[in-house]
Amino acid sequence: MPKSVVAAAVAIGILATAAVPAATKTTSLSVGATLVDTCLISASALTFQPYVGGSGAVTGTSTVSLRCSNGAIYAVGLSAGSTAGTTIAQRLLSNGVSTLQYNLYTSNDHSTIWGDGTDGSSVISGYSTGFASPISLTVYGQLPDSASNKSATPGTYSDTIVIVLVY
Repeated sequence: MPKSVVAAAVAIGILATAAVPAATKTTSLSVGATLVDTCLISASALTFQPYVGGSGAVTGTSTVSLRCSNGAIYAVGLSAGSTAGTTIAQRLLSNGVSTLQYNLYTSNDHSTIWGDGTDGSSVISGYSTGFASPISLTVYGQLPDSASNKSATPGTYSDTIVIVLVY
C-alpha cells in the first residue's frame, strides 16, 4: 500500500474518533457578597500593685482592644462591677464581706470616670477605619489611699467589670 494511502487512512481514523462540537451554549454566573458590620472586642486584666494603707494611692492599667468594620461608629462603656454595693461613682473590690474602693478612668489624670454615661461618668466613642487598623483603649485604674481602704482586711480582692460595646 502506498504511503499516501496509509497517511490518508490514519487521518480519516483520527478525524472519525475526534468529537466535533455541533453547537456552543453560554450562561452567566452571578457573584455577590455581603459585608457584615461587626466589631470584635477583648481586654487584658487590670491588676493593682500591692496596696499598703497610708502609703498613697496605687494605679494600674488595662487595654481594651477593638477591631471593627470600616466606618463603624462605636461607643465603649464599663459597668459598675459585680461587687455588692458598688456604683459607677464608687466601684468596690471584694474579699468576702470586706471591700476596697477603686475606680476606672478614661485618662491617666484620673479626672473622668469611665462608665456607662450615668453618675457623671463617660463612655469612649470613635470611628473605625477597618479591621486592618486595631483600636487600643487604655483603662486607667486607681485604688485611693482612703480611710475605708486603710481599714480593710488584708487579702486578695477582686471585681468583674462588663465591657459594653455599641456600634
